[in-house]
Amino acid sequence: MTSQIVADGGVSTAGTTGDERDLRLRSEVDQPSSPVARFTDEPLRLDSGQWLDSWQIAYQTYGTLNADKTNAILLCHALTGDQHAANTHPLTGRPGWWSEMVGPGRPVDTDHFFVICSNVVGGCAGTTGPASMNPRSGRPYGLDMPVVTIADMVRAQVQLIDRLGIDTLFAVVGGSMGGMQVLEWGASYPDRVFAAMPIATGPRHSPQNIGFHEVGRQAIMADPEWHSGRYLEMDTKPRSGLSVARMAAHITYVSEAALHRKFGRNLQDREDITYGFDADFQIESYLRYQGSTFVDRFDANSYLYLTRAMDYFDLADDHGGFLANAFQRTRARWLVVSFTSDWLFPTSESRAIVRALNGAAAQVSFMEFVSDKGHDAFLLEEPEFHRAARGFLTGAAIARGIEPPGAAI
Repeated sequence: MTSQIVADGGVSTAGTTGDERDLRLRSEVDQPSSPVARFTDEPLRLDSGQWLDSWQIAYQTYGTLNADKTNAILLCHALTGDQHAANTHPLTGRPGWWSEMVGPGRPVDTDHFFVICSNVVGGCAGTTGPASMNPRSGRPYGLDMPVVTIADMVRAQVQLIDRLGIDTLFAVVGGSMGGMQVLEWGASYPDRVFAAMPIATGPRHSPQNIGFHEVGRQAIMADPEWHSGRYLEMDTKPRSGLSVARMAAHITYVSEAALHRKFGRNLQDREDITYGFDADFQIESYLRYQGSTFVDRFDANSYLYLTRAMDYFDLADDHGGFLANAFQRTRARWLVVSFTSDWLFPTSESRAIVRALNGAAAQVSFMEFVSDKGHDAFLLEEPEFHRAARGFLTGAAIARGIEPPGAAI
C-alpha cells in the first residue's frame, strides 16, 4: 500500500497575462499549491463500475487537530469551489470562498476546530479530474476520465480522512453541491459523523436544475475549441463556451431582488442605449465579467463532470425510493439550513430532508433564513446564519466533550 502526502507552496497569479494564467491553471491540476494525498496503489472504486487505479486528492487544513482527533470538521465545497476555503486563492489572489465563515473567532472557529477542505474528484485544483494526466496514456484524461458521482467524491474524502488518521469527523459542513456531499456522508458513513450541516441543498437535483446544467454543457461542447474534450492537447480551451455556461449558471445563484437592487436597468458607462449588442446594461457587463474571470481558474471538462455528478444525485432512489431509509443508521445531530430567496434549492427541498430525518428518528434542527441574496446567501455575509452555525457547532462541541469556542452563542 503506497500513499503520499505532499505540501507545496502557493503562488499568486494576480496581474498576470491570460496565457500565464492558463499555464498556472494547468500546473494547479497535477501540482497544486496545497497539500496532496497521492494513492498510487489504492484504487478508488466508482459508482460507474470503473476504478481510478492511481489518483490524488488536494486539500487545505486550518487550525490544529487535538490529541484525541475529535475536533475535525470537513468542509465540502460547491460546484465551482475548491479546497481554498479560507486562504488566498493561488490563481486569483482573492480570499477563499468561505473566508467569511472560517477562521480564528469566526463561526467555524479554527482556534478550536481542525478544518479540512478537499477538492472533489473530477475537479481541477489538484484532485484527479479530466484535466489530470492519465498515467496509462501519458496525456490528459479528457473524456476518458470515468464519470463521477457525489458518492464517489465522498469515497475519496473517506480515504483522505483515513490517511489523516481520523476515525470520526466532529462535523461535515457544506452548501449546494457540498450539501449533497454532507447528506451522502450522513447516509453512507453514519458512524463517522458526529454532526452534519447541509446548507442550501436538496436530496436530489430537480429537472429544472438538470436543464440549466445541460444548457451550460451544450455551450461548452458547441465551442469549436472544445475539440471533443481534447483541447488541452491542442493547447487551447473553449473559453467562450465555458464563459457562457458560467453566465447562465450565475443567474441561478442570485435572486431577482438582488439583481434589481444591485443593477436594476442601469446602463453601463453610457448615458443612452446604443441600439447594438455591446453591454448596454450593467447586468450584461457583470455577467460577462463573471464568465471571463471564471475561465482563468476552472477547467471546462471539470464543469461537465461536476454538473453531471449533481444531476445524478438522488439519495432516495439510492435507498429504495424512500429518503428516510437513507438516514436509518444516522447518529449525528443535524442542522438543515435554507434561505427564503433561494430558488435553485428552495426551502421545500430542505423540508424534505428534515421530514426524512424525523422519519428516521434523527436529532435534527431546521432553520430558514430570510434573505434576498438567493442561493449564494450561504457564501455571503448573513449574520443570523453565522450565529446559528456558531451556536450549532458550539452545542455539538459541548455534547462531544470538546472545549467549545468561547464566543457567545
